[in-house]
Amino acid sequence: MAEYNERLDEVWDSFHTVVNMNSEELREWLLTEASGETAFDASSPDLGVPRRGEEIVEVLGKRRTDVTDDDVDLMEDVTEFVRSRLVQPRREDPEWRRELMSVGHDPLRPDSVRPDEEDL
Repeated sequence: MAEYNERLDEVWDSFHTVVNMNSEELREWLLTEASGETAFDASSPDLGVPRRGEEIVEVLGKRRTDVTDDDVDLMEDVTEFVRSRLVQPRREDPEWRRELMSVGHDPLRPDSVRPDEEDL
């Protein structure tokens, strides 16, 4: 378990600002994307979901006090990835959206962080 520290607080808040899908939404989307179909049950065993996506789903299900140092690194990487992709939005490009959704950020949601916001 990661001990309380400023880095954890900063990364936790940033991560939960940019990741706007909950763990179940992300898991269902990853299963759908991996299968190419919408018929798979979200409670099914692994169906080719990318490991990074699984790790993000796991972190989303944790309390702040339960995250590990590896989780903090993952949250930081995801936050940087999302922010870098949002700098030059390509809303008409479905691949851009899929990249973001694979890490838990749906750029078409109203709560999507915008590049002109101070937190980016």
